[in-house]
Amino acid sequence: MNIHEYQAKQVLRKFGVPTSKGIVAFTADEAEAAANELNCSLYVVKAQIHAGGRGKAGGVKLTKDKSEVKQLAREMLGKVLVTHQTGPEGKEVQKVYIEEGTDIDKEFYLSAVVDRATSQITFIASEEGGVEIEEVAANHPEKIITVHVDPAEGIQGYHARKLGFGINLDKDDVKKFSKFVFALYECFVKTDSSQVEINPLVRTTDGDFKALDAKMNFDSNALYRQPEIVEMRDLTEEDPFEVKASQFGLSYVKMDGTIGCMVNGAGLAMATMDIIKLYGEEPANFLDVGGGANQEKVKEAFKIILGDPAVKGLLVNIFGGIMKCDIIAEGVIAAAKELAVKVPLVVRLEGTNVEKGKEILSKSGMDIIPADNLDDAAQKITEAVKKAAA
Repeated sequence: MNIHEYQAKQVLRKFGVPTSKGIVAFTADEAEAAANELNCSLYVVKAQIHAGGRGKAGGVKLTKDKSEVKQLAREMLGKVLVTHQTGPEGKEVQKVYIEEGTDIDKEFYLSAVVDRATSQITFIASEEGGVEIEEVAANHPEKIITVHVDPAEGIQGYHARKLGFGINLDKDDVKKFSKFVFALYECFVKTDSSQVEINPLVRTTDGDFKALDAKMNFDSNALYRQPEIVEMRDLTEEDPFEVKASQFGLSYVKMDGTIGCMVNGAGLAMATMDIIKLYGEEPANFLDVGGGANQEKVKEAFKIILGDPAVKGLLVNIFGGIMKCDIIAEGVIAAAKELAVKVPLVVRLEGTNVEKGKEILSKSGMDIIPADNLDDAAQKITEAVKKAAA
């Protein structure tokens, strides 16, 4: 789960991470009121969308004229920003963040992420801040400093010092920087974050360190213990199909292909998408119904997949364990009848009660194409889609 910059800074401040003062605004009038309340010498108007690269797309504007803030906000609100992270469709700006300007001496990069390869929290720092870290890593890898923190040990002084000296801070700056790193680590752990990115982290002309921008992602599996974070969720920034899927406990990710996939188990889902590509087509989604799906879940999964107009065929690939194949078969038939499925439908069942499931499908009287194995299923759905398009 992602949150906006202004929300991330609210969270960071609770843990002592310094940020600039700012006020979110949903209208131009609110932006004007925010500027009057801040009453500073430099104003920054920032579009609030779940994507990076806002500055290059015109989503960050500076002005010393308080009266200009309202006009800048008016121009930004309702605008569709297209950045390297939004894709060509872009994202509509529905809110802006009015923030006081900062006197910047030097920009740095700092992030923390869960490294699944090491099962540790990894800090990444660079003295090249304010630019895309991917470019720095590609062109100047020596300027990327990585430090792993074992959660069992927790953050220690030597971790922060390695980061600080690694980005060429002097001794006095390293002390201030270390305090920032410790606060960021505490925030990361206590909010069940999966990633926190501060870009840029700035050293002000006064010698202090401050998060000038902030992005935070959270572990969706831990949200049950983070009610304050859940309240920050902005559904308008998320894919509507993914939002609906989450309401029914379905793991769904929309993709750009034409073959819809309904599978149980993330590994099997990945294998299903891979083999569809092997046969020359592209998956339209990742959808894992989980191990305890019932007829209702299957029906909702069908609705979500077929709600995508790009879907030209549907592959159901189920390995029954806890989930019995006959229950899935009944769910598939019920969903196909209710939704009047008009695209080719291939079903591959294996596992518990598989013969009973296949019998239910064969006696349904519906145009369902059975498959014996994953390879057979992928071949049949790709051929059926190509034939339907001919």
